[in-house]
Amino acid sequence: MSDYLYTFDNVRSVGNGESPRRRFTELDDLWRAAEPYMRARRNDIHIPLSFAFAELILDDYPEADELVTRVAILLHDTGWARVDAQQMIEEGFRSANWRTSDARIQHEIEGCSIARELLPGLGFDDDFITKVTDIIDGHDTRLEHRSLEDAIVRDADRLWRFTPTGTAFSAEWFGWTPRQVRADLEDRVLDEMITASGRRMAEAELVRTIQLLKLDLI
Repeated sequence: MSDYLYTFDNVRSVGNGESPRRRFTELDDLWRAAEPYMRARRNDIHIPLSFAFAELILDDYPEADELVTRVAILLHDTGWARVDAQQMIEEGFRSANWRTSDARIQHEIEGCSIARELLPGLGFDDDFITKVTDIIDGHDTRLEHRSLEDAIVRDADRLWRFTPTGTAFSAEWFGWTPRQVRADLEDRVLDEMITASGRRMAEAELVRTIQLLKLDLI
């Protein structure tokens, strides 16, 4: 196994049962409102896990706007609910330009639309909603982050892929073996992590996934 500096012995992460230390604004009503849009692409698993990673990263960045960050990660992939399922896989995961495919662009556009539909009725004003949609818009297809909150959302979105659950779904969606997913994580995704906290968690989660899934052997 590759040598990594960070493991569950020295990193607080989702995989070793850590919970955030900060007190956060309650978002139960938004979870309930967004639930119908979470059944596509197993986002009912991906989004809660990514949300948990975002809250742990926020512990290390008290200057970040926790509400913008948490609402953005909660809604970031809801737009997949309005993308054709076959197009989602063929273009969004298995095409040569999957990262900037029409399917990925559409899911970002639809995610912004869903945010604009849901948030006003829950008491969020236009300025706040724009901050959220600015993160959702381009979170997959735009290379650069525009704010600390954007960076945390991007890292949290990627972090679940380092878990056994994320590895399993990635293998299915991309049509890869788990070892191929591992290679992609090591060769590409690790270098895309932005925050120091996110990078530490990614390494720790990957070490444990390699152990659990026997990725040095099969």
